Amino acid sequence: MAVAGPAELRVALITGAGGGLGRALALELAREGYAIAGVDVQPEGLAELERELTAAGAAVATVTADVTDAEGLRKAVAGLEERLGGTDLLIANAGIGRENSALEFSAADFEAQIRVNLLGVANSVAAVLPGMLRRGRGHLVAISSLASFRGMPLMAGYSASKAGVNALMDSLRVELRPRGIPVTTICPCWIRTPLTAGLDIPRMLEPADAARRIVRAVRRGVAFYAFPPADAWVVRLLRWLPSGVSDWLVARLMRRLKRKEPQQ
Repeated sequence: MAVAGPAELRVALITGAGGGLGRALALELAREGYAIAGVDVQPEGLAELERELTAAGAAVATVTADVTDAEGLRKAVAGLEERLGGTDLLIANAGIGRENSALEFSAADFEAQIRVNLLGVANSVAAVLPGMLRRGRGHLVAISSLASFRGMPLMAGYSASKAGVNALMDSLRVELRPRGIPVTTICPCWIRTPLTAGLDIPRMLEPADAARRIVRAVRRGVAFYAFPPADAWVVRLLRWLPSGVSDWLVARLMRRLKRKEPQQ
């Protein structure tokens, strides 16, 4: 893999880069010629990613940091930018999912998802946006979910956090467009990652496939990208229908999702 010269390098900063979709995005963007600045709370996946990208000839730097720690993340990002240069593309990907049943509702689990999935995106944006504004260029991307379109049973915290991401990115996009900084919200359906390991879902996307779709959308600079198209239209319909009809359909859909039995 050829590496561009210092003046040509574009830097992509990816949170949650150590595994799942974040790792797939790092590999795909490296093939596009980006230098990869990887952030993850788990060091093992980052080390493996750095070894693979280095062996392929890509420019890469990684750091272990928690996106819920605003000051710690800011310092970690500053260190990465000292090594690679200013961030041209942020992909705020770090996220968690926990079951939030109304029958055993946990405010702590709800809060944990809001902190990582929503505040983590805000902290990531805050770490790179001042530099983008000074340089007059950059691109902000956040990974949301089709679950953001309406609250889903057993997914109260996840749905609420991702709906918040959509609202955050909508707000930023209007103000930043005149400054030459596009803002993109990505809403995928189910992707085969550690986050979905316990679910038996048909037509689940592989991370590499999802990453290719996302990178194409980023390249086009679209404001909002939801995929696959058929699933995106289903959740749009659920949002537009009267609540009684929408709730009935959602209950039927959720009954079709099967949780895998643990291996003996």
